[in-house]
Amino acid sequence: MRAADLFDFAWQVVRGNRARTLLILLAMGIGVAAVLVVTSIGEGARRYVLQQFSGLGANLVIVLPGRSETAGGIPGFLIGKTPRLLTIDDALAIGRSRAVRRIAPLIVGAGDVHWNARTRETPILGTTAEFIAVRQMEMGQGSFLPEGDPHHSQPVCVIGAKVRRELFAGSQAVGEWLRIGDRRFRVIGVLAPQGESLGFNTDEIVAVPLAAAQALFNSESLFRIMIEAKSRGAVIQAKEDAEEILRQRHEGERDVTVITQDAVLSTFDRILGALTLAVGGIAAISLSVAGILIMNVMLISVTQRKREIGLLKALGATGRQIRLLFFTEAVVLALAGAAAGLLVGKLGESVVAQVVPSIPVGAPWWALIAAPVTAVVTAVLFSVAPARQAARLDPVLALSSRK
Repeated sequence: MRAADLFDFAWQVVRGNRARTLLILLAMGIGVAAVLVVTSIGEGARRYVLQQFSGLGANLVIVLPGRSETAGGIPGFLIGKTPRLLTIDDALAIGRSRAVRRIAPLIVGAGDVHWNARTRETPILGTTAEFIAVRQMEMGQGSFLPEGDPHHSQPVCVIGAKVRRELFAGSQAVGEWLRIGDRRFRVIGVLAPQGESLGFNTDEIVAVPLAAAQALFNSESLFRIMIEAKSRGAVIQAKEDAEEILRQRHEGERDVTVITQDAVLSTFDRILGALTLAVGGIAAISLSVAGILIMNVMLISVTQRKREIGLLKALGATGRQIRLLFFTEAVVLALAGAAAGLLVGKLGESVVAQVVPSIPVGAPWWALIAAPVTAVVTAVLFSVAPARQAARLDPVLALSSRK
């Protein structure tokens, strides 16, 4: 029996049992669509995180106070020992490394910003002139914070686009005076709209000189130090230099955490990639439901088609050819169900993209291949038992059957 005859026979059987075919297509389609939609959401989340970190800046190294590793012994805070603070002098010392292009020490807090009768609570960012270059941000109007000794400051500030819109409405912001807490700052610039980055909306910030932020929050400790390496190849050297410089300045103690942008991206990529694969695998279990349905339907079909099978065997069809007929029927149903599932899955992706436009949803290439392949393999595996039962039928008994 030729392959064309097998597919033609299977197609006639599928067309002749429309209700059964519809149920199997529905089960297969739901399984394939579930795999695509779930993996597209997981892949979209992975891409979103990668985009967000890429938007932080290039060749980035970040220094945070405190050590992230777990060590033996009694934790410092239980015996009255607190982590050593990062200072402006620490940041300036790191900036002298040959692998470092720029540094941007940060102090972060929140405060009420007043202009005339309008007030708004907003994040306050204390930093230096290099911050805008390290973070690859752009100015909408005016200029960023002035250069100079970070120990000394001028009463100036730069506001985000949303702060300008809410406080000043249609008025000119540059040149006006804002009051933050008990201090006054002249607005010298407005940042261009940046949007959110890792859940932090940079359009809502007010940036002031580092020393001014220390006075506002009555703290000399830095929140973190952002470092821009001279090149991608210099990132590791910049990280090692930062660790060694701070170790020497902190009496030989390694009491800071230095992370690189690539390391964070790699970690998130692995975690979200594994999560997408795991969730996709769970969704693929639904295909086993379709496989069980195929097996049950085909077992019933063997009983209903005894005379047909007996006639085929009487005409010379071998047991192998009978098995191939059932496998071909299962493959035809699986391919049709997979095609329907791919279509529904793509429609589901479009719906998710409309509901959550910030996430770049899209099924990974492996899901587009694995979902239909799994559907076909599942269909074939679950049709083994019915096919073997049909192949073992005695042609005489099958032809004499009333069903």
